[in-house]
This record gives sequence, structure tokens and C-alpha cells, in this order.
Amino acid sequence: MSIKYIVREGFTGIRRTKLAATTSIFSLFIAVLLLGLLTRVGYNVYSQAMSIKDLIEVEVFLLDVDERTTNQIRTQLENEELVEEVNYISKDSASAIMRKEFGAGVEELAELNFLPASFRLSVDTDAGASQIENMVSRLQNVRGVDEVEYNEALLRILESNLNTFSLVGGGIGVLILLAALILVYNTIRLTIYAKRDLIRAMKLVGATNKFIRSPFIVEGVLQGFIAGSLAVLSVFLIFEFAVPFYLDLGTLSWPFGRWYFLVGGMMALSLLMGWWGSRWAARRFIQETYIAS
Repeated sequence: MSIKYIVREGFTGIRRTKLAATTSIFSLFIAVLLLGLLTRVGYNVYSQAMSIKDLIEVEVFLLDVDERTTNQIRTQLENEELVEEVNYISKDSASAIMRKEFGAGVEELAELNFLPASFRLSVDTDAGASQIENMVSRLQNVRGVDEVEYNEALLRILESNLNTFSLVGGGIGVLILLAALILVYNTIRLTIYAKRDLIRAMKLVGATNKFIRSPFIVEGVLQGFIAGSLAVLSVFLIFEFAVPFYLDLGTLSWPFGRWYFLVGGMMALSLLMGWWGSRWAARRFIQETYIAS
């Protein structure tokens, strides 16, 4: 009977304070929707940045060394923690690449066979610019290595922009969550204030604070469920219909390649915020409602 009462009162609380509950649900909806949009867009920005970063290669140019020394250098490169793949480019291959990239007019230069042999390294995309710089410094001291080159400027710009995007996005997300949480808190507080006489009466007949606050927590969770469901539906509509129609961005990937990760995260976040905000308000204001007041 008590569980039935708690659930019924949770639904009744939303109907009783329609304006406050609607404001709270709308605020939660906007918060979860914005975080969902930010997460999906942010994931795609990060994926694109990693794709660009994957194209950044480190090229190790060799002196005119024998095959034994070349193999020793290859072994040392393969043992580097950040190196994922090592490709050897001989002098003849370098000349062929030059002909392919620059076309007619470089035949005479290519025939001089002046380009050095080199190793082209694919580096771990999670490696930072400072880590790659340290590795390059080590490789330049390897015997038989003439020069080590990579696009340091692009890597640092990419890393700087990603860090800025993460900080700004994280800050906006925290502010959105805090604002929505405060609104849920205030909604439940208003509901408790409206039922203060009933709460005093329940305390007089021996009801515990836990029992009294349970309907308010259910109300907060219901608000979170409604807001989360609306936010998930909106995300689907925005990315499946609005974005392809108005913006030529192609298909944006779901985080980790599956829709249910983002949907599950949005619903869990919305329910958690509804539960936390209502529990916070209920614990504080029900304890402050004294029988003798």
C-alpha cells in the first residue's frame, strides 16, 4: 500500500503544481538536449581531428648507410612506444614518388637519384605533441639518421584547438547541468511548501522523513523521465531530418558507432538529475518542517 501511495502522490504532485513542474521539465529537457547535441557534435569533431592527426607522419631521413645499419635503425624505430607502423622508402621509391607528385618537368632531377632513403612512421593518434617532439629528439641522435621531420605546426594547432573545444564544451555542459538541477530543486521545494500542512499532519501520526519525501523523489524522477524522452526524440529529429535538410554536413556518427550509447547516457543523466534535485530539496525542506511550527 505504501509503494502505491508513493507512486500515486508522485504523479499527483506534477498535476498539482503544473506550472512549476512544466518549467522544471522544460529546463531539464533543454539541458539534456543541449548536452546530447554537444556530445554528438563534439564526438564528430574529435573523430575528424583524429583522422587529420592520423595523416601526420614522422619521416626519418637516412645518411648513405649500408643494409645492416638500415635494418638496425628499423629495429630501433619499431621498438619506439609511439610508433605503430614503419615503412621503408628506398632512394628509387623516393624518386618515383617525386615523379608522381610533381609530374612532368622533374624527370631530369629524379634521374639524379639525389633523394635519400627514409623511414615513414605512423604514430599513435593519442600521442601528444610534446611526446612526439621528445621521440623526434631521440631519433635525431640515432647513428645513420640524417634528419627527422614532421608537421609540428599542424599538430600543435590541432592539439590546442581540441583542448580549447574540450574546455569550453565542458564548461558549458557544467553550467547547463547546474541550472537545470537548481530548477528541479526549486520546483520540489515549492511542492513541499504547498503541502507543508499535510507534511506536519503526517509527522504527527508518526510518518518518517524517508516515507514523506519518497513521493517528491518519485516526482523528480518522473520529471527526469519525461524530459529525457523528449530530448532523445528531439535529437533523433534534429540529426535525421533538420541537419541533412539545412546543412550539408553529411552523416554525423553516433558516439562509439551506436545510437544507444548516447540515448542511454541522455536518459540516465536526465533521471539522475531529476532524482538528485528532488532528493536534495526533499531532504532539506522536509526536515525543516517542524510539527510545532
